[in-house]
Amino acid sequence: MHKAGFVNIVGNPNVGKSTLMNLFMGERISITTFKAQTTRHRIMGIINSDEAQIVFSDTPGVLKPNYKLQESMLAFSESALQDADVLLYVTDVVEKTDKNSDFLKKVERMDVPVLVLINKIDLSNQKDLEALVAKWHESLPKAEIFPISAQAKFNVDNVLCRIKELLPDSPPYFGKDQWTDRPARFFVTEIIREKILLYYDKEIPYSVEVVVEQFKESSKSIHISAVIYCERESQKGILIGHRGVALKKVSSEARRTLEKFFAKSIYLDIFIKVDKDWRSSSKRLEAYGYRMD
Repeated sequence: MHKAGFVNIVGNPNVGKSTLMNLFMGERISITTFKAQTTRHRIMGIINSDEAQIVFSDTPGVLKPNYKLQESMLAFSESALQDADVLLYVTDVVEKTDKNSDFLKKVERMDVPVLVLINKIDLSNQKDLEALVAKWHESLPKAEIFPISAQAKFNVDNVLCRIKELLPDSPPYFGKDQWTDRPARFFVTEIIREKILLYYDKEIPYSVEVVVEQFKESSKSIHISAVIYCERESQKGILIGHRGVALKKVSSEARRTLEKFFAKSIYLDIFIKVDKDWRSSSKRLEAYGYRMD
């Protein structure tokens, strides 16, 4: 009998959800940086085998929204509670078990299997870890608890085996050659945004949106034209940098990563434009593909 199901990954920002998603997939599908709120959308990755199809979803971190963009990010996370066949709640050894009590109450009421993955256990010790596992058992009595280290790849294979056991009997939802629901343009925007997160400080990375205006692909190369939208003229100057040095660095690093991702030569042009207060505009957020309920 074939198995198939939706395995949705939720949790707070900066606990390693995207790293875990990439480990499950065996390839780079979610951007990962040391900064919180890296993931803005719900990103699907599909694993196919002869006996099972696992449809993973990486969601934005659970947080209390301060503006409309973060409201959309929270909506993506909460939507993952509605269509999951298995839910993975990712936490770590630093985070308090009651940090998102309202969200966890919704998790507790779910009828599907819930796995709590305690990441970064290499930062703890056996005694403290056992106490933390006990607290999570109190918070989510029906959940199974898995201490893991995504960075060291510790216990990740056991989690994947357990997921396969919990999947319902079902024919596949997607074609066997499909590995994501996102188009190629989406991964271009994510890779450029990742470089911005890495190379700029403070508010700049959270104030930008990337749009691909041209994506022309041939057998050996891809020509890409992208726009980085920011909220202020002052931010535009910072993004470009003195004599364009900052933007050239982002473009160069993004091009190298894109060439590895697509296994083709990449010709990349990036421009900077101002879209004032786009993060607080429902109309602009919808235009950029965010969910506004």
